[in-house]
Amino acid sequence: MPELMDSPTALIIAAGVILVMLVVVVWLILRNRRNTFATPLEKATFATLHTVALAAPALREGLSPNSAAFALPYLRQLLDTCALAMTDRDQTLAWDGDADQHEPDVRSLAQAVRETGRQQVLSHSAIVCDRPDCVVNGIVVVPLETNGEIVGTLAALTTSTAGPVLLRATAEVARYVSSQLELAELDESRARLNRAEVRALRAQISPHFVYNALTTIASFIRTDPVRARELLIEFADFTRYSFRTAGEYTTLSDELANIERYIRLEKARFSDRLNIKLQIAPEVLSVVLPFLALQPLVENAVRHGLANKPSGGTITISAENAGAECVIIVEDDGIGMDPNRLTDDLDDAHLSGAHVGLGNVDDRMRSTFGDDFGLVVETNIGEGMKITLRVPKFRAGIRV
Repeated sequence: MPELMDSPTALIIAAGVILVMLVVVVWLILRNRRNTFATPLEKATFATLHTVALAAPALREGLSPNSAAFALPYLRQLLDTCALAMTDRDQTLAWDGDADQHEPDVRSLAQAVRETGRQQVLSHSAIVCDRPDCVVNGIVVVPLETNGEIVGTLAALTTSTAGPVLLRATAEVARYVSSQLELAELDESRARLNRAEVRALRAQISPHFVYNALTTIASFIRTDPVRARELLIEFADFTRYSFRTAGEYTTLSDELANIERYIRLEKARFSDRLNIKLQIAPEVLSVVLPFLALQPLVENAVRHGLANKPSGGTITISAENAGAECVIIVEDDGIGMDPNRLTDDLDDAHLSGAHVGLGNVDDRMRSTFGDDFGLVVETNIGEGMKITLRVPKFRAGIRV
């Protein structure tokens, strides 16, 4: 399966993990010493890391007036300046501290930063201010970048001369802000990818299944109108769920309910050639998983496993409690396939359309929970197919 993250993104995430680990280590050191034996350096380090951690959640939401207003007070503590401002490409997003009469100066320097790509400095001799109580003696404006593109600026206003120490410190804080903004873009890109893959999956489901379902329902209209009406209601409920727009995730309970609708519609077509067995532990019904994560696996079993088997067969769906995870297995006793061919089909799924449902689910499971949570497929010619997926019972940010 293609990697979701390139090397720079991986480095950013690794840096974030290291930062969190440092905060925890320093906190444990200070806790164990009960703050009595902490050195001034340890205290300063902890204070800095703690302040950085407080600013991170807002920055991870992206560059906006709200996120800038929340993060700036913490960032100003790091630089110890009289004021700090943040801009995007067009305007000043937020200002923290005094001397906001210099906001036009900040906007002018920000424009120069965007045009040149370099930090800009206004020294005390170049600052013009008609307020006798103004204490600003230097302004430093540095770029905020994501993926090599300037998306905004960070401006520090100081009561002292804007010397090398402030220039370096402001640049380092801007680098940290930029890394958080890149993570925010990565989160949004992942969300967009998930939404796009769900749309692709819906498009893949609709042509063959809708045609077959409606053809089957039509065949019952004269011979068994009551059955036709029941199937039409099942079809309406199935499509309402499959094409819903609310959320990227669903519960195992809701996914299984939709699978049962799908099977009832397919049984109307295949009659006794298609059977299903459910072995579901009640305690895992509330587990959250990507929307339409199971239905494509069942559809794959029907289309590729049982439809071409003259005697039909059985699909078994099991879900069991496994500590911190839920283990779900979709297994059929159909015709199976060559494992090497399956690997090629999955690798080319997004291009060829072959087994696109399996490739799509594998991609979304990995992007949601990590590479350790992709599909495990066991099959061979004449031996059916068994698909196993593990779902964490809890993962931060994953909820219905």
